[in-house]
This record gives sequence, structure tokens and C-alpha cells, in this order.
Amino acid sequence: QVLLLESGGGSAQTGGSLILSCAASGSIASTHCTAWFRQPPVNEREQIAHINRDGESFVAGAAKGRFAISRDSAKNTIYLQMNSLKPEDSAVYYCAADEASIVSCWSSLYTYNNWGQGTQVTVSS
Repeated sequence: QVLLLESGGGSAQTGGSLILSCAASGSIASTHCTAWFRQPPVNEREQIAHINRDGESFVAGAAKGRFAISRDSAKNTIYLQMNSLKPEDSAVYYCAADEASIVSCWSSLYTYNNWGQGTQVTVSS
């Protein structure tokens, strides 16, 4: 069982920045696909970004140009840098890892079998 622990959520104002961290047990953050998802109160959980074993990353359209995913392999930790925050970015953010994918990462939440507990991000106008 892989344990994922998110931190760094909180409140920010429109235009502000936050950085989320996800500490993983073992080395999965360095060897497999890991991703950040978010779930607003009334919508489905959606993927924001993912990163593969080789460090290649993808950021979804809603966050492209504002968010960035990165990894510190030595710390088995992935990060989500969020800039130019908007009220619509308010959601619970989840870290996830896919033990079956290494280079080609999926965007569907159903392929990720390890999840953190989530961290709340609230952006006020």
C-alpha cells in the first residue's frame, strides 16, 4: 500500500500563489506516474497535471500556463505550484499515483489506485 500525504493547501486571494506538496512512501513518486487532481464541491474530480518516471509532465487546459507539477526524487515528493489563482480553482486537491503506468500517464482518475486524503484550497475574490 502506497501512502500519499498532501500538504500546503489553504486560502489565497485572486492572483495569489500556493504550492502543494505530496510526500509518498517508497519511491513510487520517482518510478511511476503521479498526478494532481481536484474536486470542487459540485463537480467531478478532474486531473490537473501528471508527471511520469522520466520527468515529463502534462498540465490540463484549465491550469495550463498557471500551474506546474514537479518532483524531488530524493524526497519522493511531488509538487504543484499554483500561480495566478482564481476563485474557480477552489477545490479539494488530491495527489494520486498509478502503480501500473510508468511513462504513458492517464488522465482518468480510474487508473490511479493510490490516493492521498486531499487538501483544501480556497481562493477568494
